[in-house]
Amino acid sequence: MDDYRRVADAVAAEIAAGRLRPGDRLPPQRAFARERGIANSTAGRVYRELAGRGLVVGEVGRGTFVRAARRPSGTAPSEPALSEPADARVDLELSYPEVPGQSELMAAGMERLLRPDVLGAALGPAGVAGTPAAREAAAALLAAPGWRPAPSGVLFAGNGRQAIAGAVAALVPPGGRLAVEAVTYPVIKGIAARLGVTLVPVEVDEHGLCPDALARAHRGAPLGAVYVQPTLHNPCGTTMPRERRAELAAVLERLGLYAIEDRIWAFLREDGPAPLAALAPDRTVLVDSLSKRLAPGLSIGFAVPPAALAGRIAAALRSGAWAPAGFALEAASGWIADGTVESVTRAKRADAASRLRLAAERLPGAAAPAGPSYFCWWDLPPRWRAETFVAAAARHGIAVTPAAAFAAGTGSAPRAVRVGLASPPPRALAAALGVLAEIAAGAPEDTLVD
Repeated sequence: MDDYRRVADAVAAEIAAGRLRPGDRLPPQRAFARERGIANSTAGRVYRELAGRGLVVGEVGRGTFVRAARRPSGTAPSEPALSEPADARVDLELSYPEVPGQSELMAAGMERLLRPDVLGAALGPAGVAGTPAAREAAAALLAAPGWRPAPSGVLFAGNGRQAIAGAVAALVPPGGRLAVEAVTYPVIKGIAARLGVTLVPVEVDEHGLCPDALARAHRGAPLGAVYVQPTLHNPCGTTMPRERRAELAAVLERLGLYAIEDRIWAFLREDGPAPLAALAPDRTVLVDSLSKRLAPGLSIGFAVPPAALAGRIAAALRSGAWAPAGFALEAASGWIADGTVESVTRAKRADAASRLRLAAERLPGAAAPAGPSYFCWWDLPPRWRAETFVAAAARHGIAVTPAAAFAAGTGSAPRAVRVGLASPPPRALAAALGVLAEIAAGAPEDTLVD
């Protein structure tokens, strides 16, 4: 076993035994190297290994700290720390929105599937190209201001994560580099790890990913693609303005680089800017899904690649076993065609706007997106570290997600948390947000227990 892993195992044992407790600060790497009798470079590898195992987290200008909670057993080291705590009474981590009446609307659409001929066809195999009816329905669903895909260009996956994985697998070879926003959707980290792809964090500002920084990263070593969330970025909630999208499109064309555009939350922004795919149609693979629009238990993922990439994306989806289930595809196509999806979507836009107003009223300084959203990004007061705050919230029965779960690479994470707004009933949400504000107004020492 490598020396750095032996040292990391020793530190992990100290954490497991309680000799290093959640919130304890590790020595600076040079001091750690002297204490352990190892090289400075080996100390750096130890700290990166511990971070990869989810045992420590680094924070800019403050140091490296033992995490507030261990990752659940059986979770792979590369998995982002997003699992809901088993004893959490109010889940403000995961975002699976439901609105009153959506099950009744969906139930009405299921009657068609009870016909033996329709059910028999739906229970057969489905390919990534779907059916003509499914392609027509998907093209209508995915259409946005300034852009409408050709039905023949739509491909299908079991869900949005599989659509993203298929796009990454097709565009970035094992050992290749995928650019991402410095703070990004955590699932992309797990996908990249399993495909043997290295993530390259790229600088962002208040308008989203910086095209000049992307170009610098590509010049440093060629990138296979860039994964980006221009509309309602998860977790930051930002929406890239049209001017920035045009700059990014120009950089993609100049560099000959492909983008994977994630629009899974974009359904909440009816009047948002045109997709990146409208500005760089030959350089963008657009991905989306039904899991947030409808429900995660019966979902379909969509991928709309440029014509030149259609064969590669389809092959990646097939080889990854990421094709859709026939029943889900038939049900989803019917719900799109009969207006059920649009009705549920309208209700969720109103619900998300109402919940975001609660967050704006109760969380001082939270970065509220300019439009409906089921999450918000909250920079904590300077006296708080994200992990300590998450632990304090958990003691009050509230689960929130630390910024470290969203940070790409092994660098330090912002002192912030993402607050999910979708899961609790509005009254419970309002009460939980009030408790979080009270915790933040205090000091970490106020939450200590014997």
